[in-house]
Amino acid sequence: MQIDKLTYRSVRTRAALLPLTRPVVARVGEFREWPVILIDLETEEGITGTSYLEPYLANSVKYIRPAIHDLIDRRKGEVIAPATDFYTHRKMLNLIGLQGVATIAVSGIDMAAWDALSKAANMPLARLLGGSTDPIPAYNSNGLWLTPVDTLEQEAADLKGEGNFDALKLRIGREYLADDLRALEAVRKGAGSDVKLMCDFNQGQTIGEALSRCHALDDSGLYWFEEPIPYDQIPGYVQLARELKTPVQLGENFYGPRSLYEAVTARAGDYMMPDLMRIGGVTGWLHAASIAGSAGIPISSHLYPEFSAHLLAVTETAHWLEWQDWVNPILQEPFKLSDGTLAIPETAGAGIEWDELAVKKFEMDI
Repeated sequence: MQIDKLTYRSVRTRAALLPLTRPVVARVGEFREWPVILIDLETEEGITGTSYLEPYLANSVKYIRPAIHDLIDRRKGEVIAPATDFYTHRKMLNLIGLQGVATIAVSGIDMAAWDALSKAANMPLARLLGGSTDPIPAYNSNGLWLTPVDTLEQEAADLKGEGNFDALKLRIGREYLADDLRALEAVRKGAGSDVKLMCDFNQGQTIGEALSRCHALDDSGLYWFEEPIPYDQIPGYVQLARELKTPVQLGENFYGPRSLYEAVTARAGDYMMPDLMRIGGVTGWLHAASIAGSAGIPISSHLYPEFSAHLLAVTETAHWLEWQDWVNPILQEPFKLSDGTLAIPETAGAGIEWDELAVKKFEMDI
C-alpha cells in the first residue's frame, strides 16, 4: 500500500559505540571504537524513517541528539517534504552557524525523511530518486592505516579478498618519504601490482610538506591524493591541483553544497567526495552532485555506504563508493559485496534495519 503523504510525529535517537575490526590510526587520531547515532523518524502514518550519523567523537553525541529532537519537536504534525525541509531546518539553526552540529543534525533528519518517503512509496531510495539499483563500484577502506609497514602486505591481501576488490585506500604521510614508498610496495605486493590505490593524507601536511611529498610520489601511479592539507586551505589546494599529475581529491569536510561550489569554482580539486553528515544528507548531496556534474567533476562518497550507494546511482559524474563495514554489527542485513561492487537491495527505503539485540549490546548510556 502506498501513502500519499507523511507527517512528522516524533524522533527516537540512540547512541552506540561499535568495535572496529582494524583500529583507525591516522593523522587525525586513533580510534578503536566508533560512535554512531541511530535515528528513527516516526510519522503519524506509522512509517518510520531510519538513518544514522557517525560523529567521530563519542562526547559529540551529547550535543547532536538534542538538536535533532528540537527540530522535530518544532515540526510535529507538519508534512514531510525533505527538499523544502532542508532549508527550513537550516534557517531554524542559522543564527548559531551552518557548520558543525547544525548541519549534522539537519543531515541526519534529511536522510531519515527520504528513507520514510521511499518506504511509503514502496520503492528503493534509488528508484524513488529516478535511478536504478545496479551495483555500485567500490573500493575497500577498511584498513591500511598508519600502522607498521610490515603489516600492510598481508592486510592488503585480506582487504582485497573481502569483496574481490581491485581498489583499496591507503593512508600515507608518514614522517619519512621512504616509509611511504615502502608502504606502497608492501600493499602492491599483497594486493597485486595492478591494484588501484586511493591515497589519503587525512589533512596531515602543511602546504610545504604536501608540495614536497606529493611531487615525490607523483610518478608512483597512485589513483588520487586525498586531503593532503587542512580542508579549508583552498588556495593551497588550487596550487596542488595545478602542479600535480596525480588527481587531487577533497570534499569530505565541506558543510553544505555551497562549500563544494566554492571549491569547484576555485578549481581546488580534480575530484570531490562529499560526506552525507556534513553535505546535508540526501538533499545536500543532490545539490552538490548537480554542481559537480555541471563542472564535469567526478564525485565519490565518504562513509555511509548504504545511503551513498543509492545516491551514486543518480549522480551524473558518479565515481567511487567508499566501503567500510563499521556499522554492519548493528544492521539486520548488511549490503552485499561482489567483485568490487556494492549491491543495492530491492527493498523499500535505503535498506537499513537495526539488529535490536546488537544495538542493546553496544548502546551508550549518554
